[in-house]
Amino acid sequence: MHLKEKTLASDVVYEGCIFTITRDTAELENGTSAQRDVLHHHGGVCVIPIDDDNEVYLVRQFRYPFGEVTLEVPAGKLEKGEDHAECGRRELLEETGLTCREYTYLGEIYPLPAYSTERIHTYLARGLELSEQKLDDDEFLDVVKIPLEDAVDMVLDGRIKDSKTQIVILKAALLMK
Repeated sequence: MHLKEKTLASDVVYEGCIFTITRDTAELENGTSAQRDVLHHHGGVCVIPIDDDNEVYLVRQFRYPFGEVTLEVPAGKLEKGEDHAECGRRELLEETGLTCREYTYLGEIYPLPAYSTERIHTYLARGLELSEQKLDDDEFLDVVKIPLEDAVDMVLDGRIKDSKTQIVILKAALLMK
């Protein structure tokens, strides 16, 4: 077995400002075909800012699809062709008002690999300096600062539900041991 599927046909069924959805017909390994609905997304970036006292800056914001407030690391979507490192630095400044002297790439994650092409690039920001927050006109959030150790506990007990935030908190905690 080669664990590969071949796209036979692809039709756009929705095109929006953030993503496009196609309905594809794929040929499977055994020669049969199956329908695949795919959400095409330019990807995103998230940054976990940790200060010299090992405190993490997170943003609290309302998430419409769930109808609740979530606690997340600063993050944003990539524009087509945009450099993910620069996007992360921009999002860090816009959402928290922070810049950093140290910026370490932690890798990429696939948040929804069964039906989405989205990739999220992850970064650790250290050597933080406070500047001025520059929120978008449609962005409303609060910045909170908590000890990294408490953030790990919040991931483990389910208070932090966002997957990208869970991943970078746990990665950062392991790297900083």
